[in-house]
Amino acid sequence: MAIAASAARRLRAWASPGLVLIFLNLLTSTPLVIASSISPYGLDAAMAEEARIDPHATNDSFLLLPSSLKKALARSAHFNTLERLAYLKTLEILLPVHVKLVGFTGDDRFQLQNQIAKYVSALHFDDQIHVIGFDPHGLSVRTKLSLDVTPADDRLADRLFQSIHSQMETSSMVMRTFLHSVPYTAVDDIIRQDLESPLTTYTIYLLNLRKQDKPYAYAYSPGDSSLAFSKCMGTLWTGNDRYLWVDLAAGPVDYGPALSGEGLLPRGEFHPLAALHGSPKSQKAFMADIASLVWSATGALFRPALRIPAYFETELLVQIVHIHSAEEIDTRGIDWGSIEDTFMKDAKGLLLTQQSLRFKRYSIQYTKCPICVSAVVRSMRSYTSRYLFENYTLIVNQYLDSKSLHHLLSVSSADLETIAGITHDKTARTLPVYVFDLEYDRQIMLDRFHQSIAFRDMVIAVRTMSSQSVTDYNCNGRNVITQTRSLERPIVGAVLQSLWGVSPTHLTWSPRHNSTLVDYTWSVGQTPFGPFSESMSLSFVQRDAAPRNVLLTSLNATVSSAMDVLVSVVDHGGEKKLLGQKRHVEFTQRWNLFRYKLDKAVSAISHFEYNEALYYIKSSDYDLFAIHTLFYQAASELEASLVCFKDPPFPWGSALTFLMIFVGFFYAFTRREKLFRSKRKQF
Repeated sequence: MAIAASAARRLRAWASPGLVLIFLNLLTSTPLVIASSISPYGLDAAMAEEARIDPHATNDSFLLLPSSLKKALARSAHFNTLERLAYLKTLEILLPVHVKLVGFTGDDRFQLQNQIAKYVSALHFDDQIHVIGFDPHGLSVRTKLSLDVTPADDRLADRLFQSIHSQMETSSMVMRTFLHSVPYTAVDDIIRQDLESPLTTYTIYLLNLRKQDKPYAYAYSPGDSSLAFSKCMGTLWTGNDRYLWVDLAAGPVDYGPALSGEGLLPRGEFHPLAALHGSPKSQKAFMADIASLVWSATGALFRPALRIPAYFETELLVQIVHIHSAEEIDTRGIDWGSIEDTFMKDAKGLLLTQQSLRFKRYSIQYTKCPICVSAVVRSMRSYTSRYLFENYTLIVNQYLDSKSLHHLLSVSSADLETIAGITHDKTARTLPVYVFDLEYDRQIMLDRFHQSIAFRDMVIAVRTMSSQSVTDYNCNGRNVITQTRSLERPIVGAVLQSLWGVSPTHLTWSPRHNSTLVDYTWSVGQTPFGPFSESMSLSFVQRDAAPRNVLLTSLNATVSSAMDVLVSVVDHGGEKKLLGQKRHVEFTQRWNLFRYKLDKAVSAISHFEYNEALYYIKSSDYDLFAIHTLFYQAASELEASLVCFKDPPFPWGSALTFLMIFVGFFYAFTRREKLFRSKRKQF
């Protein structure tokens, strides 16, 4: 069952009219005050001027500040190191989410507008950002959800209804389903006209439209579904800008594992996407479903986990190494130009101002590369599958073990570079993409199910002469058929994971399970991940996640380093003992400026100003280095000494008290016959 459905069940059990409505903080700019005596306008103006002159933060901004600001930074000094540690643990990035209700009327609209925040709060939104790769862990920076719910113009619902109705007059029922196909553009074009410009929040459009004569769902690519080409329809769309719309009147749809596995979105009323279908629900149950949708979208799309840490690099280089068996290369399904265009047209959103992205392509003849042949042969594995023909028959299939292939390619990387003629670029973060184009008649995939797999240091993709594969996934009653000769979309998704740590749409972190869970609710439409999408274009989910992951990784490293040095100060006896008065003044100046820059970086990330956040994070490293230097110099001047103490005086009072008690007990023992004579029984 999908995560959103389980969240809805928890909400129904929790909701009760006696609970108090939790106050929701609106999206506001938090005042950045480092000391009451410091003029924020003076410091803001000085830092803004330095950012304009030195946008790459190549100089230490503290040295360029006027003496008046340095003097102000030294005020309000204290020696409470624990307070500084507590501040570092409370850094929060604001996550603004705006929910627009379309087509809701009467009491439903009033209740959703006023109480959906209470239901979302009851789900205990996980505020910690996690890395879900090989070594799962949480980051030092947390997030804070700010939810705002407003009704949309009533005319918007009428326009959407008419647009869908006109499309359904010319549409036909999709084969083997009861749903009529409607192009997503029928709704998306109208939604984009209603958007604010620019979008300052993540916006969710919840569509509660009038019921159509026939059930329908949205098609995400032109053409009709057939026996050989399965197209998975859904009820939602993630746009290029920061918006998402969900049509609650469409469907119901179902997609997920066909036989067994996690992340199934079931057909019927058991999932929040089908909240308006099935038997009528109570108002509490309906609001619980809506709140669980908002909660699930927030965790999976607006603030996804990191696949791996994404460290900042100024130059990014993707080396595509095509290892092919045929003399004449069949480029259908591996159009390198379209892969590059996907990234380059979105480079402004994926990259920060100081970053650049390049692609290089190389070709290796498989039969002339003994290392390639050896790696494939040594990584080949087999498994058996049972099929029902006249009787049950076991068929042996083969696949490539991705871990073994990765190890062999890593060991032989230098020889492969020589064979392909690759020149090593020491200034760039290089990601090799090895594409094995094999002339095998049978289907061979990585780890049985994958066309490509992302590693930290490389991407591996494979295809054979077999053009199609029936997967173990189901969409609206049909098995999903994968076009295994087409590798563009899998390669795009794998590069996103390796270069920027972007998590697949169907992977989410669950603090209750303390592990990664699979949920395919948001894996249709515009996403390069998962078996249900055919799109290789990037939505706001991927374009926001790429630069944000880089910033979060850098910010986490800065905060963790600052916490380490403060813990070391506590171990050395505290600031007052370790630092002299002169050093403590400089430390106070550096610390207040460091704290100011962290606040500015967190605020910039909250307002999607990623380049501004990068400047303040990089600039804060100078202050952190100066703080490290101060404490290192102070610690190096400490001298070990042996202090001899005088023996403490003899405790005469305690000794005399003990002696008196002992004498009293001894006297009572010796006189017990006389003292207790009256207690004996007389005969």
